[in-house]
Amino acid sequence: MLTLRFPLVLASGSPRRKQLMNDAGFQFTIETRPTDETFPETMPADEVAEYLARQKAEQFMADTGNRIILCADTVVILDNQILNKPQDEEHARQMLRALSGQMHRVRTGVAILAPSSDSTTPEVHSFTDETTVRFVALSDEEISYYIRVCKPFDKAGSYGAQDFIGLVGIERLEGSFYTVMGLPTHRVYQALKPYSH
Repeated sequence: MLTLRFPLVLASGSPRRKQLMNDAGFQFTIETRPTDETFPETMPADEVAEYLARQKAEQFMADTGNRIILCADTVVILDNQILNKPQDEEHARQMLRALSGQMHRVRTGVAILAPSSDSTTPEVHSFTDETTVRFVALSDEEISYYIRVCKPFDKAGSYGAQDFIGLVGIERLEGSFYTVMGLPTHRVYQALKPYSH
């Protein structure tokens, strides 16, 4: 477990990220700020998650208050198309049908805003972690049950790896399971080490 020299803030309302940070032994508070989550249409899909994480960090740039701010964003990419959070039940069903029996990529971008050595302006360190996920073929009944019970409307790609659809549908992973959940904790831990006692 790391003991950090500065207070740590998780800039995310995601219950999954909160759980992962708790499980990894971090002491932190949660603070979120409104962020425009649009990105340039011409931006390659692989750059979007890190770009959005840095956009979230920008909201704290003027008043970090000698704290470490941890921001993250997760995108699901199928055939180089980003699957965002679903707009409604039918949209979620369409996404899950598209993912059924296919391989896709989940990229989580992380931005860490921390006091710099000269203490004048905070420094931003960012990175992206990717996991490849393969789903088995999902039946319409399984998809409907999942949407009805788990209501995945706050999740990129309309699914949570830790939910029913992940438990019965994920056939193979290449990379970190926690990146799919929304936070590559192994890399966050290493990135925060320089700020520990």
